[in-house]
Amino acid sequence: MPPEHTSRDFESELREVRSRASQMGVRCERALALAIDVMSQGTADSSGQPQELASQIDRDEVDLTALVVRVLALRQPLARDLRLLTATLKLVTDLERISDEASHIAKRAMEEPAKTRLLARDELGPMVTRTQQTLRSALHGFFDEDLPSAESTVASGDAVHEQYNAVVAEMSDRMAKGAADVVSGVLVIRIAKHLERVAGYATSVAEEAIFLVRGECVRHYRASSPP
Repeated sequence: MPPEHTSRDFESELREVRSRASQMGVRCERALALAIDVMSQGTADSSGQPQELASQIDRDEVDLTALVVRVLALRQPLARDLRLLTATLKLVTDLERISDEASHIAKRAMEEPAKTRLLARDELGPMVTRTQQTLRSALHGFFDEDLPSAESTVASGDAVHEQYNAVVAEMSDRMAKGAADVVSGVLVIRIAKHLERVAGYATSVAEEAIFLVRGECVRHYRASSPP
C-alpha cells in the first residue's frame, strides 16, 4: 500500500515541486524581459543572457519532469494533489517554449541594424506590454491559485492575438507603400509572432491554473486562435 498522502515526506515533495516550478517561471519572465531589452537597446553584452537562461530552463524542464513523475509513481496522489502534479507537467513544457521564444526575439533583434530595432521597439511597444502582463498574470494565477487572474489571462491572450493581426496588417501596408523597408517590416512581423506565441503559452498556463483550482478543463471550450 502506498504511503498516506498526508505524510511529511509527501508534503515536502509537493512543496519542492511548487518551489522549483515557481523558480522556473521567474526565469521565464526574466528571459522575456532581457529579450525585450535586447530588442529595444541592442546591447551586445546582454544578448546572450536569454540563451543562457533558456539553457537553464531546459534543465529545469528535465529535472522537474523527473521529480513529478517520481512523485506520481511513488505516492499515487489523488484529487487536488494529482491535479497539481499533472498540471505542472504541462506547465513546464509551456515555460520551456516561452524561453525559446524569448531566445528567438533576442537573436533576431541582434542580427539587425539599430534603425530596424528602433522600428520594432516603436511598433511593438503596446504588444510587448500586454504580452509581459499576460505572462505575469498567468504565473500569478497558477502559483497563487488565483482564479480571477487566470480567467482574465485567457482574455488577455486573445487581445495579444488581435494586436498581432493589427501589426501584420500595418507593416504589410507600410511595406507596400514604401514607408518601411522590407527587412525592417519583416523583422517587426517575426518578433510580433514570437510575442503572440508567448501569450499563447501563457494562456495555456492560465488554463492549467483553472484546471488546478476548479478541476475543470477549459482548453477546448473557448475560441482558439489560429497557430
